[in-house]
Amino acid sequence: MNQPLAYVHPQAKIARNVVIEPFTTIHANVEIGKGTWIGSNVTIMEGARIGENCRIFPGAVISAIPQDLKFNDEETTVLIGNNVTIRECVTINRGTSDRMRTVIGDNCLIMAYSHVAHDCIVGNNCIFSNNTTLAGHVTIGDDVVLAGMVAVHQFVSVGKHAFVTGGSLVRKDVPPFVKAAREPLSYVGINL
Repeated sequence: MNQPLAYVHPQAKIARNVVIEPFTTIHANVEIGKGTWIGSNVTIMEGARIGENCRIFPGAVISAIPQDLKFNDEETTVLIGNNVTIRECVTINRGTSDRMRTVIGDNCLIMAYSHVAHDCIVGNNCIFSNNTTLAGHVTIGDDVVLAGMVAVHQFVSVGKHAFVTGGSLVRKDVPPFVKAAREPLSYVGINL
């Protein structure tokens, strides 16, 4: 159900029961799966592939071009899985020639003001608390929790089932199943 005050490009592929609230803009070359709700003032740009039963809250910008000088207007994408919640003012950028895509897995919760840069790969069932930032080329395993205001350096990997405490600067890889904290970042135990 499209509101008359929303703009949906005629070439966008929108499932029949998607709800698009007023003042949202959806560009061409976008696909949105059934049951997804898109709040007001959302911008979904070229190359977005959004799964089923997602919720995208006001102010989010999905699939903007990467903030990377090597980007040369190649056709890249953002792939968002099913049952993903993207809260207010989240930004998720398209990939570059490196991976050609940015990926968010199924059942993720990305809280307000978080940023996922180009070429990031995020697994399933992840939670990013408010103001979490992933630089480019980051890989996040399944079931990872990044607490508020975590900043992950480019090319870093965070293993599955890891937990990183709020305000942490992640400048090195985090192994699976651990809790990471302190400054500089260190391993403080097993994530039970």
